[in-house]
Amino acid sequence: MEPIAFDRYSTRQFLSSPVGAAIQPVMSESVDVSIVMPCLNEAETLGQCVQKARAGFDRAKVRGEIVVADNGSTDGSIGIAEKLGARVVPVREKGYGSALRGGINASLGKWIIMGDSDDSYDFSEISPFVEKFRQGYELVMGCRMPYGGGKIMPGAMPFKHRWLGNPVLSLIGRIFFKCPVTDFHCGLRGFTREAWGAMQLKTTGMEFASEMVIKATLKNQRIAEVPITLHKDGRSRPPHLRSWRDGWRHLRFMLLFSPRWLFLWPGLALFLLGLLIAVPLTVSAVTIAGVQFDTNTLLMAGMMMVVGFQVLFFGLFTKLYCAARGLLPENKQLTSLLRTFSLEKGLIVGCTMVLGGLAFLAAAILKWRTARFGMMSYPDSLRLVIPAVTLTTLGVQTIFSSFFLSILELKHD
Repeated sequence: MEPIAFDRYSTRQFLSSPVGAAIQPVMSESVDVSIVMPCLNEAETLGQCVQKARAGFDRAKVRGEIVVADNGSTDGSIGIAEKLGARVVPVREKGYGSALRGGINASLGKWIIMGDSDDSYDFSEISPFVEKFRQGYELVMGCRMPYGGGKIMPGAMPFKHRWLGNPVLSLIGRIFFKCPVTDFHCGLRGFTREAWGAMQLKTTGMEFASEMVIKATLKNQRIAEVPITLHKDGRSRPPHLRSWRDGWRHLRFMLLFSPRWLFLWPGLALFLLGLLIAVPLTVSAVTIAGVQFDTNTLLMAGMMMVVGFQVLFFGLFTKLYCAARGLLPENKQLTSLLRTFSLEKGLIVGCTMVLGGLAFLAAAILKWRTARFGMMSYPDSLRLVIPAVTLTTLGVQTIFSSFFLSILELKHD
């Protein structure tokens, strides 16, 4: 079947015109698949991509459109796309995510398939994606990695991407979000229009790819993966991707979207480790393998407890804030825990800890008194002062953090 051809109107201009407004519902129903390609000076390869996309529609027996989301090309890419029957959507805001979002929002198909316009993906092989859509899947990811059934042609993927970047970031994504995807950052992927609307993606750069998979997972969308072949791109210039910079942006985004791994687990581990060290050292020095640990180690343990405790509260604050803003789904376990929480309970716990700290401090002062407020043995005095300072600090943190938690829980319109 032939893809739908459009003139040089942008989608917004076309649909706001009398003709576009009149036929918009018919067009939306008649387009099965929209293939969206971000483009920034891809004149060398864009033509091949458009032609392969047209062949893909025929093989999959679907009615489709090709949308080129142009991000400011100056090399003739626009003319090539229009000549071959693709619809060009100008996107002013720079960035990979911005270009794709503009093209996707302007597309008309009930299913959308996105992929780079550098000829590294074969758009003539979209039939497996279409089949998964017909089976009811909402996000269909391509998998380039051989251990997921895909294939990487010689020279198609740099060594550090194949053996470090993609495996590590994909593993982190599966651990953090329990996402059933082998190749987290494959650029060839498809999704339904309903799934796209539910994702509400915000990022403008390369982390757009991570955000899509993460949000689809968090929203319990049906996700499938199909093996694909990654070809060496046909460009003579270097790619827009910057390995370390963009890799960090993906990792940073995953951390920000996972308060549990960024705050809760590190904070809990740090607090418990500090507590484990501090308890025996409060009584006396400890010797392990000929190495003596005393009040200096106790001081470090106190610091670990204070920092870990604060990081734990940061995790709670972030979870509540993100759930309230709709950035993350509500956590049932956290919600159940907070149902038992009240400001008054937090204040009681905090004040008890402060009183415990003051008790240690009182014991230290009494011991100082026996020395007639003169010089004392540092290990003996610090073994009381350090727990006093640590407990008092933890109590104060608990009191004010309880107030802040209560503020976050306030209902608002």
